[in-house]
Amino acid sequence: MATDQTSTAAAAATAASDTDPFHVEPPTPWQLMGRRAGAHMGFWIGGTFVLICALVAIFAPVIAPFDPLAQDLTRRLVPPVWDEKGTWTHPFGTDKFGRDYLSRLIHGGQISLGIGFLSALIAAVIGSILGMMGGYFGGRVDAVVMYLVNAKLSLPGLLVSLALVAVFGGSFIVLVLVLAFLFWDNYAVALRSVTMQIRAQDFVAAAEAIGASRRRIILSEILPNLMNQVIVILTLEIALAILIEATLSFLGLGIKPPTPSWGVLVAEGREQMFFNPYLITIPGVTIFLVAIAINMMGDGIRDITAPEGRN
Repeated sequence: MATDQTSTAAAAATAASDTDPFHVEPPTPWQLMGRRAGAHMGFWIGGTFVLICALVAIFAPVIAPFDPLAQDLTRRLVPPVWDEKGTWTHPFGTDKFGRDYLSRLIHGGQISLGIGFLSALIAAVIGSILGMMGGYFGGRVDAVVMYLVNAKLSLPGLLVSLALVAVFGGSFIVLVLVLAFLFWDNYAVALRSVTMQIRAQDFVAAAEAIGASRRRIILSEILPNLMNQVIVILTLEIALAILIEATLSFLGLGIKPPTPSWGVLVAEGREQMFFNPYLITIPGVTIFLVAIAINMMGDGIRDITAPEGRN
């Protein structure tokens, strides 16, 4: 009898909400995130700038006005267009070999952004797997994961990367793998802690009660709830990887000239920094703006997907 009354009351409430013109349905989580995204200027500014840089790097062969390796010694050290001696033929000027600086900057974005994205992505895969395994299984598995993390944290990261690059060379693949080795522990530590919290939730216990396999629980129940943390860490690590690649190339241990990367351009420009400062200013400002934009985008993603985590 009580059940019938409850059902009748619920049906009446539903009917009333359908006929009430002032009844407003609560927004869905996706609608809330859409509203927060629309009002987050930092996310839009940073994301737009990063998207433009990524598209320019992807379509560099089409966008670049000149071959980045083509030399013209008759037009060496032409100043940029904002200088009174500059020309629109070479908007960012030329270097000491007469190579168009805008073309080298655009093609350098392919190398620098590619290394940053791939190294952070590989580190995310490795660190996420280890973090989820340690947080979900616990026990000996967690002990092994934490042993690996502590061993990695005990190593001076930049010195190890310098040593590895000096031994194996500064090729694109070596830099990607070395930087991935530097970053994977950040994902493992963060996701291990969050996985432990998620594992104690009721929906995970319900999945275990109905006989779901561990693989399905990890992939269907735990991983979707970790994507916010993964994406935020990924964006921050991309910016850091770009800076480290530039540092290694500046020291002569990264990408080798004449292949352009932003770090190589800074290294080549230091010889002329007092006479032609644009050679070091342009790539330096580019690295700075890209790093700031990626961090703004990462902060925006955090604020949009998990506003309770804001300071």
